[in-house]
Amino acid sequence: MTVLLVAVIVISTGSGFVRIPLPDVARIIAAQLTGLEGLAARLDPLAPVVVMDVRLPRILTAALVGSGLAISGAVFQGILLNPLADPYTLGVSAGAAFGASVALLIDFTLLGPWSVPAFAFCGALATLMAVIYLTASSGDFSSGALILSGIIVAAILSAGVSFIKYLADEQVGIIIFWLMGSFASKTWAEVGLTATAVIPGLIVFLFFSRDLNLLALGSRTAGSLGVATRKISLILLVAASLISAVCVAVSGIIGFVGLLVPHMVRFVTGPDNRRLLPVSALVGAILLLAADTVTRAVLPQEVPIGVITALIGGPVFCYIYRKRQTREVR
Repeated sequence: MTVLLVAVIVISTGSGFVRIPLPDVARIIAAQLTGLEGLAARLDPLAPVVVMDVRLPRILTAALVGSGLAISGAVFQGILLNPLADPYTLGVSAGAAFGASVALLIDFTLLGPWSVPAFAFCGALATLMAVIYLTASSGDFSSGALILSGIIVAAILSAGVSFIKYLADEQVGIIIFWLMGSFASKTWAEVGLTATAVIPGLIVFLFFSRDLNLLALGSRTAGSLGVATRKISLILLVAASLISAVCVAVSGIIGFVGLLVPHMVRFVTGPDNRRLLPVSALVGAILLLAADTVTRAVLPQEVPIGVITALIGGPVFCYIYRKRQTREVR
């Protein structure tokens, strides 16, 4: 999977309106990594600019967001014991959408290109805090209580987004486009921001992967085996939600990656999170990067990435769900 991911990155970097041969792409990247500028000395002067400043930041951002959503989905499904759980189950996407919609409505530009992502992240973080507060106040930190709290908060925020669309008038198109997700015009700053959330988050998940395996047996059984269920669940939920919040803030709402990828990977690795999590990270990166490459370099006009993932993920998930139901009946 790692080799395949590297190959997809190289192929995607060479694809687009300006075609760049794959050996030239490899030479440009090698020159930047090693500092040996002579490797790219005889190439078209435009090629290094296209590769390093235009395409590679977008490509790496897409790969990191795909990894983040995939591992967050696997963790949510493991903690909540719900195969339909994904990174947006606790209302993170609704909070990010509300924050971004507010920033676009009031035309907030104080932070420059970071204005909308900052509002989206704050909205997602506030939503997470509200869900945890509602769940903790009930005294029942169970998966059912978390999902119910997430549904309640998400419903309120979705109504708020709809009201903002009503008030937006001429800017409603901008809000709708952001909500559909896109990796256009990404820079190395977005790559660094996403990496600082996804990579440490993956390390945290791998560290607690054994505990996550035991949590799948139920809170009572896990507790009898020495797992501090409430503490571990809270750590993993916060980490997964923060990763999702950063990914949504950078790319917009992209569905089905966190829901579909863990199910696909389980067919190969089984349910053991020590193998499931790293493979999900790689598969999520490959799938989202491939989808973004299709919409950027194959289709005659760029389509929001959220539309592509929904069109592909919906039927595939229906097939997986139907196949699993048929197997259970047998």
